[in-house]
Amino acid sequence: MAIPSPSLSIFLLFLMTPALILASAVPDPELVVHEVHKSINASRRNLGYLSCGTGNPIDDCWRCDPNWEKNRQRLADCAIGFGKNAVGGRDGRIYVVTDPGDYDVVNPKPGTLRYAVIQDEPLWIIFARDMTIRLKEELIMNSFKTIDGRGASVHIAGGPCITIQYVTNIIIHGLNIHDCKKGGNAMVRDSPRHFGWRTVSDGDGVSIFGGTHVWVDHCSLSNCDDGLVDAIHGSTAITISNNFMTHHDKVMLLGHSDTYTQDKNMQATIAFNHFGEGLVQRIPRCRHGYFHVVNNDYTHWEMYAIGGSANPTINSQGNRFAAPDRAFSKEVTKHEDAPESEWRNWNWRSEGDLMVNGAFFTASGAGASSSYARASSLGARPSALVGPITGSAGALICKKGARC
Repeated sequence: MAIPSPSLSIFLLFLMTPALILASAVPDPELVVHEVHKSINASRRNLGYLSCGTGNPIDDCWRCDPNWEKNRQRLADCAIGFGKNAVGGRDGRIYVVTDPGDYDVVNPKPGTLRYAVIQDEPLWIIFARDMTIRLKEELIMNSFKTIDGRGASVHIAGGPCITIQYVTNIIIHGLNIHDCKKGGNAMVRDSPRHFGWRTVSDGDGVSIFGGTHVWVDHCSLSNCDDGLVDAIHGSTAITISNNFMTHHDKVMLLGHSDTYTQDKNMQATIAFNHFGEGLVQRIPRCRHGYFHVVNNDYTHWEMYAIGGSANPTINSQGNRFAAPDRAFSKEVTKHEDAPESEWRNWNWRSEGDLMVNGAFFTASGAGASSSYARASSLGARPSALVGPITGSAGALICKKGARC
């Protein structure tokens, strides 16, 4: 086992003793915050070798295995949170994408990603080499599919992106999803037996529309026309984990509208993600359902981090919130579209979160309400460990025959 360098050891000690640091007398608190951010960014990508002991249960489940490439489908057994039962294509064969093209969205060519995702059988989809796939129209997935980018640098970019609509058991892992555009007003195939007319899509990175048992893990997402990951119209049993999100306005919408009450049954886990530079708001924005926001690293927002309306239950545990320097952007939360007399009854709590640079969380509701049982999906680790837990967030660089 590699031995951490003295500088890295000091850095980890710094992360694990926030109370001592924050209590120290310093002449310029803002300078301390900037130094923390600088250390986080400089060290984040060098923490991968600690993957066998980060306390991140997903990574510690599979990344220690140098033969991960021969045991790819084991990943499906490593899921956590409300989406933990998403098996994807675990019980099917492995399908290798050899062609980055998207030539015909009604009759896709064998060897392409579109051909693979529309099949009726379970498939574990991997990639023969590095590739950038520019889709002509949204990629409409069929049930029981895994898209596994490990071992290649795979970019879905420059066109419409991924749609998970009224299907189940989907795993999206290890992709770079960025610069997604609106598409639509076209015929698109969604199974070997059916194609139909699609209206204009929103331009989400990953759109979950009436989808269940969905897991999005270790993806890097940025700069799309609409949301990076949106889940609406009765979607549930969702885990969004280990992702690295940057440079985007409306990051994540969970719940279609205040009047769409079918989203009252939504349960979503947002865990171990790094929300980085250039993010503005909706990290996430929640409606109606039950949301567990746990052990994420928030190093940037411009307006607010966690927002919601229509009485969602939000359980925030063990996160690190580093507020921006602007005096009017310190609040983590935003209760939307309701007067205080109403939102004061919504169940929002912060438990064990680390607040940095003046960040503060406005809690509401009944405190230890029994409703939080439906918004609890895993045990939170101490916020002091968020650095190592999220140190490898985003698409990984995995090579065959070596630990990922």
